[in-house]
Parts: sequence; C-alpha cells; structure tokens
Amino acid sequence: MAERSDDVLVQRDGAVAHLQLNRPEALNAWTPDMGRALLAALRDAGTDPGVRAVLVTGAGRGFCAGADVKVPRELLPDGAPDLHTRLEEIYNPVVLEVRRMPKPVVAAVHGPAAGLGVSLAAACDLVVAADSATFLLAFVHIAVMPDGGVLGHLAAKVGAGRAAELAMLGERLPAARAHAWGLVQRLVADDELHAEGLALAQRLAAMPTTALASIKEVLDRSRTLALEDAVALEAQVQQRHATTADYAEGVAAFKEKRRPRFVGR
Repeated sequence: MAERSDDVLVQRDGAVAHLQLNRPEALNAWTPDMGRALLAALRDAGTDPGVRAVLVTGAGRGFCAGADVKVPRELLPDGAPDLHTRLEEIYNPVVLEVRRMPKPVVAAVHGPAAGLGVSLAAACDLVVAADSATFLLAFVHIAVMPDGGVLGHLAAKVGAGRAAELAMLGERLPAARAHAWGLVQRLVADDELHAEGLALAQRLAAMPTTALASIKEVLDRSRTLALEDAVALEAQVQQRHATTADYAEGVAAFKEKRRPRFVGR
C-alpha cells in the first residue's frame, strides 16, 4: 500500500492498515488535498487482499477539527460561496468509501473531533475514544447544517432526538456521554488509546471477513427496509457464506471444540 501524502500517513501492522490524519498543526483539519489523500488510502486498503481491517487516528492533540476554514472556498458564477463541490467530489466519497469497504473500520479518537471529524468517526464501524475526546457539530453557529452523512449515522447510533440536540444546539459532547449514548463503543485513558484501537482492529482482522462485510452491508441497508424486506435480505446474504472456506472452518472448529483459524475467503 503506497503512502499518497504527508497529510495522511499509512502504516501496516500485520493485516491492519493504520491511516493517520497528519496535519497536527491544524488539529488535522481537512483540506481538499488531505481529503483526496484519505480517499486514496481508503481505496488502497479496501482493495489490498492483505488488509483485513482499518484503523483511523489523528496525529497530535486531537482527532480532527473538521474542514480547514483557512482554505478559501470556491465561488459559483454568481459570486456565492460554493458549499457543494468539495462535498460531492472529495468529502462525501470518503464517507461512502468507509461504509462501502467490505472490511471493518475502527476510529480511535482523542481530543477534539469536530465537523467532518465527527462525520468520519460516525461513519466508522466502531469507535474507541480517549477520556479527552469531545465531539462537536458547530455548523449551526454559522447558519449551515452538518454534512458528510453525520446526521443519518448519528440518528442510527444515538437516536434521532439526541442527533437533533447535537446538531441544533451545537454543543460539545464529552467522551463519557458519547459512550453512554452509543456513539463510542470503548472508552479508555488517553495513554491507552492507540493500543486499544490497534488491538480492536487486530481482533477484527482475525475474524471471518466475509461475515463482517455482510454484517456491515445489512446494518446499513436494513435502516430503510420494512421488516419483511430486511429478513429476506438477511437470507439472501447469508447464502453467500455457504461455500466460503471460513464457514467450513468455523463449523469444523465448533465441532472439534477448538479456536477457528479464518483465512478471509
């Protein structure tokens, strides 16, 4: 897997691809270049057969402060700010890649996560947060709405009422409350964050990847399906596992009362 930019550092730890947002002087605020680098790194991880899980972290004092407001906005022909193009061409594709990737993605969050930083964390399958982590959607304070898919992901994870509270009031959500609400799955001390995030990603990497991909797909698609359609989808997707080596290994290991050794196919 090639490193595409100093703005996103890519490391391999066994079957885990570690993607680190690396603009610490700006609290890892997104620029178009960083967004493109992150998208490229995610696509590389998604297509690399040696990668079975992805860990996303931030360098320096925080996870990600959102979009970098120091980067001038493009203008439309009538002179109005263009708030659409970067979302459609760069930032939304990052979120979509996280969800479409048939591999689990873990976010390890410390310090501030704001704006697009919350969008990225909420799009990940599992979130580990340090005690210092905070989550902030301050869009309303400049008279716009949250973006990057965060409203839908928050509604699914913490409920529509709490998502509305975060978006409409624009107040910081501390790590402990984010954990209690369900946005965060693991809460740890700051000095334990990297080890805990990596351990969780490594645990997922050792699991049956086809089954994890199916869980991810059905969780997303079931949000908009009636119950009869959701269970039909489950039955259809379940059949995919019938001829996989991992299914055969899982059944054999269960019968033989031993730990399974999954190979990812």
